[in-house]
Amino acid sequence: MALKPLFQKHNPYETPVNRVVEIPVAAIVPNPAQPRVIFDDYELSQLAVSIRQNGMLQPVTVRRLDSTGYELISGERRLRAAKLINMEQIPCIVINTDDEGSAIFAVLENIQRADLNYIEEALAIKCLIDHYGITQEDCATRLGIAQSTVANKLRLLRLTDEEKNLALRFRLNERQARSLLKLPPEKRISAIEKIGTLGLNTLQTDKLVAEILGEKPVIRKKHVWAFKHVGLYINTFNKTIESMKNAGIECEAIKNRTDDFVEYIVKIPLK
Repeated sequence: MALKPLFQKHNPYETPVNRVVEIPVAAIVPNPAQPRVIFDDYELSQLAVSIRQNGMLQPVTVRRLDSTGYELISGERRLRAAKLINMEQIPCIVINTDDEGSAIFAVLENIQRADLNYIEEALAIKCLIDHYGITQEDCATRLGIAQSTVANKLRLLRLTDEEKNLALRFRLNERQARSLLKLPPEKRISAIEKIGTLGLNTLQTDKLVAEILGEKPVIRKKHVWAFKHVGLYINTFNKTIESMKNAGIECEAIKNRTDDFVEYIVKIPLK
């Protein structure tokens, strides 16, 4: 009995939509709206070794352009790794979508898989808005995220290229990078270097930014009411014992008083 192949072979005369097929690598062109712009060579080589040893466990997603050509929607790293080891065909899922849908799918797939850094996410969102002439609200709706999230990410693009690259190199998180926008441009580079060198967290970064701006960080102290009259606490304790007895708990309190202290021995039954 012949075994059914895991992936169906590519047939250039068919449109195998929403199923896994093997498509020639040479027939797949990059997505012009691909949001990811940074690819680590070492990580790619490691992925290529894994694919060579174990095969490509997760298909890439493509859309049909013409009778023989396909455009990549998601899976740029997997496609690049496949090319590194000279694979002729890779497993793909073909979906029906237009240019805008392809771009949105590409951004969504990368954001949901956390494959993009926050600068790439911001650039991808700006690309969607500018290319298709949509508002921030429309973009947020199509990506399924809050409009405030879109606005906050776009704010990051106010940083210069040098500031963005340095923030990523020192591994500042998105909130830390956004805090830098409060500083005048001439003070941002030194702030990034200090945050990265000292390994400051988000709260420490906010404090540093406030100090650079000459502001005093707001410290909210919790006020604790304290009474020094011992009698108040003794009365409270007595009321607690009384409440337990009223609730049906047969507890026993033995009180011994001396000139120096009051001693209570309380016996509370567990059953």
